[in-house]
Amino acid sequence: MTNQSKYFSARLSAAAIALVAVVLSAFAVGCSPRGVVDKAAEPQQELSDSLMVSGYFLQDSILIGDRFDYVVEVQKDMAEFIEFPEYGSRDLELVAEHIDTLKMGARRQKVRKQYTFVAFGLGDLKLLPQVLYGDKNILDTIYAADSVSLHIANPFKIDTTSRINSTLKPQADMPFIFAEIEEYFWWGVVAVVVIALLVGATILILHHYGMRLGDLFRPAPVLPPHVVAKQELERLYLQRLWQAERHKQYYSSLTDILRQYILARYGVGAMEMTTEEILSSLRRCEVEQALVMTLGEVLRDADLVKFAKAMPEAERNEQAYSIVWDFVEQTTPVEVEAEEEPQPRRRKKRKR
Repeated sequence: MTNQSKYFSARLSAAAIALVAVVLSAFAVGCSPRGVVDKAAEPQQELSDSLMVSGYFLQDSILIGDRFDYVVEVQKDMAEFIEFPEYGSRDLELVAEHIDTLKMGARRQKVRKQYTFVAFGLGDLKLLPQVLYGDKNILDTIYAADSVSLHIANPFKIDTTSRINSTLKPQADMPFIFAEIEEYFWWGVVAVVVIALLVGATILILHHYGMRLGDLFRPAPVLPPHVVAKQELERLYLQRLWQAERHKQYYSSLTDILRQYILARYGVGAMEMTTEEILSSLRRCEVEQALVMTLGEVLRDADLVKFAKAMPEAERNEQAYSIVWDFVEQTTPVEVEAEEEPQPRRRKKRKR
């Protein structure tokens, strides 16, 4: 396998690994609706044959004025009708609410509603998870087995016995509560592990191709001029332009390939030169006289086709292609690797 094929194979493998990372990230985000962690709910009680109600707070304690999330979950049959109650009081302000429905089996469902409140009271806030249940003209309220509680603390010490007029003080530092970032922390750990595994797999694949991680960000190796010219000539041959009476496009493409090869091989600005200037420059580059003469025939025929609308015969078109191919073949630099021949070992003469 050549260096260029190894390079592109390694890049293709790295792109496949990146695609796997995107798919895993999308799957991870999809498994967590709106960032709600499917925690183990508080102790629940089966209140009917199929209906189960539970609830929990996403935080265990907050400060007054903070937002907090309260979740009510209901496991029920698909045919059963439920409705979640509305909350609102002087100490609680409802900011947002969201309902998710998860399928658990053929007929079982888990319905989850998340409330987002702002707390204005102090002390322990206790809520009993409940839902409104309706079946066969019966409307009832079904409660969970136990209530859930949230502690609301006040970060400021208020002294009502004295009154001191003072200027405004800077904002007090709030205590850090791990429960507020617990969800993001565990998702971050999962992301770090996934990224580490993907980077390790990429390094192993690159090592298989004899490359390093930094090689992915380097430009592709430049092909030698004769290789590029032959690839372009093969592509031109497959287009079959002169067979379709497109002689001008055929000779324009053929001479462009030749001019680009001369520029890359000898450093001669053939793209901006006339035919005679190109031939004169090649003679100074010590190219064989026979090659220069045959090449001049192709360039002159190309000038007649492009500017005088000449239409050479089929044999002449094939001959022009062969001349350009042979020119590239015969002017390809030959790399001779000097091999060191092993020297025969000299036998030591034994002393008699």
